[in-house]
Amino acid sequence: MSDLYVSWDEYHQSIEKLAVLLHQSDWEFDQIVCIAKGGLRVGDILCRLFRKPLAILSTSSYTGDDNKTRGELTFSKYLSMTTEKMGNRILLADDLADSGITLQETINWLKNQFPEQVQEVRTAVIWYKGTSVIKPDYYVEYLSDSPWIHQPFERYEIMTPADLK
Repeated sequence: MSDLYVSWDEYHQSIEKLAVLLHQSDWEFDQIVCIAKGGLRVGDILCRLFRKPLAILSTSSYTGDDNKTRGELTFSKYLSMTTEKMGNRILLADDLADSGITLQETINWLKNQFPEQVQEVRTAVIWYKGTSVIKPDYYVEYLSDSPWIHQPFERYEIMTPADLK
């Protein structure tokens, strides 16, 4: 597996490119749902730019000392949101579509949890890997060779607060 190293500047520029793609699509959405942890920064910036409410759904699937082992997908019990209702058109944001399972299952989760509200869900990611079972509606970069992406915040996963001294 190859590696892709991403700086903070490249990371933020990619989110801005994603925002431009969304804007150019002219699709109107009511709510942004980001998948935590990787989609937190993506969702945060998009909600500020589009001035739409942000909801956060925590999921977990990577484990191991290096956080590179894909395990069973787990969802949080609740969706954290500030609006009273979900809305009909949801933008589901994450950092990447690796296997695509998280995006696919999150769409199902949203439709099952909010069957009377959710009518349409579109997906937006920075990176779309060739190994993904789902093609995101919006993405910045297609990576046919599915490299491991080293994101700029990754270093915090191997540090402790004491290391910062």
